[in-house]
Amino acid sequence: MRQPADDHATGRRAGVSELRPSDGDRVPRREAPHEDLPLDRNQAILQAAKQVGSTLKKAEHPFALAGSVAVYAHGGTQNLQHDVDFCIRPEDADAVAATLREAGLTVYTPPEDWLLKADCLGQQVDLIFELAHEPVTTALLERARDLSVDSVLMPVLSPTDLLRGLLAAFSEHHCDFGAVLPIARTLREKIDWAALRRDCGDDPMPAAFFFILERLEIIPPAGPPATVSKEGPR
Repeated sequence: MRQPADDHATGRRAGVSELRPSDGDRVPRREAPHEDLPLDRNQAILQAAKQVGSTLKKAEHPFALAGSVAVYAHGGTQNLQHDVDFCIRPEDADAVAATLREAGLTVYTPPEDWLLKADCLGQQVDLIFELAHEPVTTALLERARDLSVDSVLMPVLSPTDLLRGLLAAFSEHHCDFGAVLPIARTLREKIDWAALRRDCGDDPMPAAFFFILERLEIIPPAGPPATVSKEGPR
């Protein structure tokens, strides 16, 4: 999951200490291909998601699967993107990093200050503690549902929260409707559209996206705004 770096403040967030790889890992490197790793890239991403999710579950860290793998868990097509995304709270970042390092994963801090990154089975894992410029909260994680991800149960962000994060990330510098449109179409029956219109509909980019969804008949048009007659009482 990506957010436009130029739209974001560069200061470090409270509760997240500086995490850097050890001297032997100054430059993040992909792990060597695992002998048992499937050749199919989608399956490789799923394997990485399952391993990290199982590790976080065992350590009882609050988290939720996000990104394209979460869309897949909710019934989307198995057309996964280039990485695996998990949401964690800012105050848990240090503990999550320690847990993953104990499990043998390389964890490092990228230039962006809203996530950590890890390597698992040669796949990139993003550990996001700020979603669309808002800190990941306990309430957000509590709305997640336990779903099967290729036979492994783990908490997955709700469809409404998944799309809310994508809409809130739209800006003049990052506005790829084409990447979000298939997700909205696939999950439309599971999304609280009224809540999304209330939270995002006043912003120009999400409003334009809602208009496209209406014209494509993916969602019904919003009701006309209430008006007050200028005439006095009769």
